[in-house]
Amino acid sequence: MHILSVVLQSILGIGFLLFGLMKFGGKQMVDEFKRYRLSSSARVFTGLVEVISAAIIIIGIWIDPYAELGGLLIAVTMIGAIFTHLVRVKDPASKVMMPFILLILAIAVISLNWNTL
Repeated sequence: MHILSVVLQSILGIGFLLFGLMKFGGKQMVDEFKRYRLSSSARVFTGLVEVISAAIIIIGIWIDPYAELGGLLIAVTMIGAIFTHLVRVKDPASKVMMPFILLILAIAVISLNWNTL
């Protein structure tokens, strides 16, 4: 197990746990999903995916194959977020920086744990 992977998994796990929980009813997320023209069901589903991804990537600190799986779920989620910002609502590139950075971190976790599945 790489120390770098554990650090990245901790950052992503804590972050996605918080991001996911916010999607269940935080006013800012409710407003953002309205702006994205996505339903409240899509918001809750996204929150569930983020919380599950967080749990899986944190479990991956102790059980290596889960790190790669959690990283993959987070990467797919961030590709969806980037698509939503750039294509669906045509946000400026500055709005895409956070999902892009999180995508890079997820790819790093996947790379560091590539042979564990």
